Amino acid sequence: MKQQLLKCLPVAVAAFLLGGSAQAQENKSAEANQLSTWSIGVNAGVLSPISPLGGKNDFSNWKSSLGYGLYIKKQLTPYFSLRLDGVGGKLKADNTEPFDGGATNASPVSVFETNLSYSGSLNAVVNLFNIDMFNKNSAMQLYASAGAGLAGYKVKTAAGTGALTDYAGGKTISELIIPVGVGAKFKVAEKVNLDLGWTINYVDGDNLDGYYRGSNDKYNYAYAGLEFALGKGQQLAWHNPVALTYDEAVQAKQTANALKGDLDAQKAENAKLRTEMNDLLKDSDGDGVADKLDKCPGTPAGTVVDGSGCPLKVPAPVEKVIITEADRKVVADAIKNLEFDLGKATIRQKSYATLNRVAELLIQKNFSLKLAGHTDNTGSDALNMRLSKDRAESVKSYLVSQGANASRIEATGYGENQPIASNKTAAGRQQNRRVEFTLF
Repeated sequence: MKQQLLKCLPVAVAAFLLGGSAQAQENKSAEANQLSTWSIGVNAGVLSPISPLGGKNDFSNWKSSLGYGLYIKKQLTPYFSLRLDGVGGKLKADNTEPFDGGATNASPVSVFETNLSYSGSLNAVVNLFNIDMFNKNSAMQLYASAGAGLAGYKVKTAAGTGALTDYAGGKTISELIIPVGVGAKFKVAEKVNLDLGWTINYVDGDNLDGYYRGSNDKYNYAYAGLEFALGKGQQLAWHNPVALTYDEAVQAKQTANALKGDLDAQKAENAKLRTEMNDLLKDSDGDGVADKLDKCPGTPAGTVVDGSGCPLKVPAPVEKVIITEADRKVVADAIKNLEFDLGKATIRQKSYATLNRVAELLIQKNFSLKLAGHTDNTGSDALNMRLSKDRAESVKSYLVSQGANASRIEATGYGENQPIASNKTAAGRQQNRRVEFTLF
């Protein structure tokens, strides 16, 4: 079993590193929500050859020695990470004092000193109590860890008051270790954490102190250190998805309220627009000339009127209508220069000059004109239909006000039903918002 675990450990480490690289590539593809997932840590503390959790101690007087370590950590979720730890230092103990119960240790080995040449382990770390509904980032967290690894060490022992001598011929002994620990972290800066921890390492052997009794040795490491987050973005370990979900819900509600306010404002603007158009297009006597432009109100029903609303003097009939290229250019210029106020049927002043030339053309040659209003697909079907009709009627009213024969001008709205370009682009929608002029 021990040999199998030792063979599997390098594979697990490689999988950890390769998996982390793949995860880093995925993070790059989502820079908008990038979070820092890699970190390194350095620490120092106390190594001692006992387990405070119980068990038999081979020596009565254990000593504390300086230990030091470093690690590389990959945070996979806010609550779970994989950490590759390395620890070094010395372990010491002797029998110069009796056990707590007063008994003297009669071991043939009176003192030992172990140099921990290397200690590497892959640990799963679980963050505890890191959920706060209203804080996206905590400032303090508790964690627990457990894993497996390999330790290499050299032991020296002495009997009685003799000098230290090499144990096992001075060779480096390699054995499986099972580290189990707890700790606490404090966020001292955006990329820096204070790390306090305590790990008990259970050794799969009885050679650590040079006194073989057939039971497993153990040692513990209490440390303090700093952890440094790598890469861009906030630390995933401090990130709270529960609070983030709450923020997203609040933001969605705010967005919905803003959209509702915009919709209400648009409805009010549409109502105002309809009122303005009704006032503009009101024709009490039904002669086709709006009241605001009618210079002869109250004309009898059926009376043919001119553009000012007065009875029309019918010119001599024209046997044939001939439309020249020059006539078509006048109409084309009017179409090109025709502009309305945004979302309204009010013609902008810059369009008057070319519309005046169309009116002169209609008067001089007694042409008939068909006006077809069109819109893009922005807004509802009903609103677009009304707006296209109102714009065509607005052009007709203006031409009639310049003397054109209202009876020879037909105004029709088609809404968004006859696009000439794609509504998926701003340029296409601009082409679709138009009024077409057709002479006949």
